Amino acid sequence: MNIQQLVDRGLKIKTYTKDSVIYEPGMQPRYVYFIKTGEVRMVTVSDEGKEFIQGVFKAGQHFGEPALLINRPYLAFTITNKDTQLIAVNKEDFFSLIKNEPDFSMNLIQTLSQRLFYKSMMLEELANEKADHRLLTIINYLLHDITEGENLKVTRQELADMTGLRVETVIRGVKMLAGKGLIKTVKGKIVKG
Repeated sequence: MNIQQLVDRGLKIKTYTKDSVIYEPGMQPRYVYFIKTGEVRMVTVSDEGKEFIQGVFKAGQHFGEPALLINRPYLAFTITNKDTQLIAVNKEDFFSLIKNEPDFSMNLIQTLSQRLFYKSMMLEELANEKADHRLLTIINYLLHDITEGENLKVTRQELADMTGLRVETVIRGVKMLAGKGLIKTVKGKIVKG
């Protein structure tokens, strides 16, 4: 199921400006959100206001399924990283997609499995107190999905938010990992090599 098929079914596109909150912890799920354009981050916020990024969703992807599937409140914030267009699919329509679209169902299983793998990997890494190990693991994970020679499209701040490290630690860590030949950088950018 792609975005155009959802539009063709009469579902409306809603535009959100950068830094809009789509949903927050404790809210009851009503929709699964499909991204037409833009980008959304899922974050947990500490008592001190520090964000920990649990995931970043881009055009063509969807988010909000787990809470809707099990009818439990959301546990994190979802916030737009830039101006974003979303299609909100209600529970009835979403379950209809699962039942009637085998390709969509298989894609949903793969998507949820990928997210579960990521969360398991991050839990293991957070238990490891070595910052360089944590950083290398997340970089290798992110590099897996891009092509040879392509830049990793996350900022140092996003790497810090994903690993629970300070941005200064990430900057030092990236330099150290590149110096050891464990990652490749070109003009300060991490590159798949």
